[in-house]
Amino acid sequence: MGSQLAFKSRIASTGSLEKIFNAQEMIASSHIAKARKVALDAKPYTDAIFDAVQALAAHTHIKHPIVEKRDDTPRVAVLALTSDRGMAGAFTSSIIRETETLLSNLDSQGKKPELFVYGRRGVTYYKYRNREIADTWEGDSDQPGVEIAEKISAELMKAYMAPADKGGVSELYVVFTEFVNMVVQRVRVLRMLPVELIAASDSANDEDLLSDEHGDLQKNDGKSEAPSASPLYSFEPSVDEVLDAILPKYIQSRIHECLLTSAASETASRQNAMHTATDNARNLIDDLTRQLNQSRQAAITQELSEIIGSADALNTEEE
Repeated sequence: MGSQLAFKSRIASTGSLEKIFNAQEMIASSHIAKARKVALDAKPYTDAIFDAVQALAAHTHIKHPIVEKRDDTPRVAVLALTSDRGMAGAFTSSIIRETETLLSNLDSQGKKPELFVYGRRGVTYYKYRNREIADTWEGDSDQPGVEIAEKISAELMKAYMAPADKGGVSELYVVFTEFVNMVVQRVRVLRMLPVELIAASDSANDEDLLSDEHGDLQKNDGKSEAPSASPLYSFEPSVDEVLDAILPKYIQSRIHECLLTSAASETASRQNAMHTATDNARNLIDDLTRQLNQSRQAAITQELSEIIGSADALNTEEE
């Protein structure tokens, strides 16, 4: 049985941690509504520009880096979106684990991945392990603005458009956490460039499948109309000028959406982690208090036994 002083010290320190965890949970709770709204508000614009680019890839025969796969270089760019702060549960570790899996798969395919990292936690992880990083960005991972999206997209577009002898890359992948709801946050790997048309395939039950904007296959409910004739496009002033103008906006909008949904996921993960930590701290305090009471009761019982034993000994001597 531990000493009462040790139990009291542990109860006091655990109580301090419980207050910190509870404060962090309340802060995250106050931020999650805004983060979720911002992420959802950005999605329609991103979906619209993605649909436009995919329609061009599906219904036109153009040669442009936005839709044409490069074979002149094995380099590929991988952007990992981590967090700047901790106390968010397995948020960053899940991103790092998925990134390591992607890097291993690319290596096995004979490609040479170049790593780009956003978030102080991810940067620290890879620098500590002496992993070569092409570029890093830090700051406001829980509230990313348009400015950081512009910086990241400009650097990645520069790498994608560069020739092979200048370190150009042939593909662009983004590893981020998608916000599904307050309980579920899903780590995803998105191949952003080049844009490719995802054809539907048959399922085991011969049901039609439709591809959504992220390339995930969904079952057709049978209510969709038959495919219409392919639309015709005319480009003014020219195809290259139009696509050169679309490419930066496409990359920036999709990266900005990934940053926003990742920020909402980070805030939700932090709230859930701090809620769990607060409950665990309270349970630990209850257990320690129970042990303290048992220790105090044992000490009182021992003192009473000693007093009674001494009294019996005195009475025996008098007799």
